[in-house]
Amino acid sequence: MIFKEINIETWKRKEYYEHFSKDTPCTISLTTKIDITNLKKMNLKIYPALIFALTKTINKVEEFRINKNSEGILGIYEKVYPCYTYLKEGNELFTNFWIDSIKCYSEFYKSYIFNISQYGDSIKIMGKENLPENTFPVSMIPWNSFDGFNLNLKNAYDYYLPIFTFGKFILDNKKYLIPLSIQVHHAVCDGFHLCRFIEKFQEFINNEANFLD
Repeated sequence: MIFKEINIETWKRKEYYEHFSKDTPCTISLTTKIDITNLKKMNLKIYPALIFALTKTINKVEEFRINKNSEGILGIYEKVYPCYTYLKEGNELFTNFWIDSIKCYSEFYKSYIFNISQYGDSIKIMGKENLPENTFPVSMIPWNSFDGFNLNLKNAYDYYLPIFTFGKFILDNKKYLIPLSIQVHHAVCDGFHLCRFIEKFQEFINNEANFLD
């Protein structure tokens, strides 16, 4: 794991970081609709395909890889990996898995299936243990196509990685749309960066080559 410390004194976001982490601690939540028609066209399993697309996009966006490491130092991870919720059919409690195999979709999907077979019966909140510190959270609420979603975290003002929540996809005018809620910390990310990420995420999904080996 490569982690590059940020020199806050020379950082271009110094004033913004100090304002939104100390003076006025502030997170941003935005809910949008993502077009997943291409994923349906390719007959891909939606949840793992979305997690893969998120991970590949995040690793191209510096603002989404900033956090404090285990020693409390602010910096940028060279790579981040997903920690995602999984709910086994018939259960009411979810568990969490993580994946660090993201080179290509086939490799990622094999790890996704392995996690289910190996840890799918877990009744712990962290089904797959030894969670790396350079992971970001992803979850899905597949029973409701929400228009707005917000996480209210007591200690969120010291957590800088993005948090993602998907909802139930719908068919609208021959397009499959899925709600996506994104929560980021304003100290390291502005609305501009958030919207640019969404654009890059949609572009990744639209490109079939990204899911072919």
